[in-house]
Amino acid sequence: MNSHWILLFCCWLAKVNGNMFQDQLGTFSEIFHFLTDQIWDSEFELADFIKKGANPLDAWSFSSLQDSTRNWYCSVHGCCESTDCRLINNITGLDHDLGTKLHGQHLAKEVVVKAVKGFLATPQPQKALALSFHGWSGTGKKFVARMIADNLYRDGLRSECVHLYIAPFHFPYADLVDKYKALLLQRILAAVQHCDRSLFIFDEAEKLHQGLIDAIKPYIDHYDNVDGVDFRKSMFIFLSNVGGHSISRMTLDFWRAGRNREEITMEDLEHRIQREATTSEGGFTQSVLVAENLIDFFIPFLPLEYKHVKLCARDALRSRGINYKVDILDEVARGMSYVPKSEKLFSAQGCKSVSQRVNFFLP
Repeated sequence: MNSHWILLFCCWLAKVNGNMFQDQLGTFSEIFHFLTDQIWDSEFELADFIKKGANPLDAWSFSSLQDSTRNWYCSVHGCCESTDCRLINNITGLDHDLGTKLHGQHLAKEVVVKAVKGFLATPQPQKALALSFHGWSGTGKKFVARMIADNLYRDGLRSECVHLYIAPFHFPYADLVDKYKALLLQRILAAVQHCDRSLFIFDEAEKLHQGLIDAIKPYIDHYDNVDGVDFRKSMFIFLSNVGGHSISRMTLDFWRAGRNREEITMEDLEHRIQREATTSEGGFTQSVLVAENLIDFFIPFLPLEYKHVKLCARDALRSRGINYKVDILDEVARGMSYVPKSEKLFSAQGCKSVSQRVNFFLP
């Protein structure tokens, strides 16, 4: 048998999806032997095929190789028959994670689950889902974005359906905005062609250059298709510090009035965030996405208090399997800076540095 065809095929597969073979499927030797066993039950079957005057290379059709490779891959990794294996859409898991791992964010917990669940339950959405997370640094915006990825996609943030863009890292230079636009459009188009349930996360969205985010407006708007591609099943999440001032002021007012922060509603904050977003500087806040109401939910992340920092410290210790004394939680929380100066109510860094700070207090 002319084995070099198999090797060429395996090399091609390795080039386009190298991780699949290197990390999960095994060596090329294993692939070779599996393919021969799958296509020919025995050497006698192959010999009989040749005796009939057929070209043995005809047996190694691309479809045969493709089917056999898939069968072997599925025997090792597991595949789905009728659904996209890249998607798990675990709303129950998302609800659980938000309820047990996210602290001090009752609004985010409620709105994220309802928004994502409702969107996924709609067979033909009218538009892509666009969520905008707002609040101080360290309050859990990236944490929730990761939870969404982890519970909707088998490989989480590493999924080929999930795409993370960090504004100052991926788009650093203002004079290259036109090039960034072209590249961003190309990548989003290709991503949705490859996975119609793609998730796009834009971190530090307030630092996007003026006009850059406007380029993706057609992909989020109410269009059946753009350039022949339907974007209505995709999701866009924007993370921004804009609105943090309005959110913290409202939370402080509730505290001063002796009211529980859990009494704060979306109606209390969403319009304030949207208003602040339209007047703040930055390419995202002044974009047509905000001006033309294409963001479905402006989700507030409240500033975290001393008790929430203790919970973050507890989670950090538990995640490492460390037995700890309750006193260490207070020691970590006391080491954080709190604002405003008069009340010292909110952690200035949220829980952002807690996982590193606990190391200082360990024996």
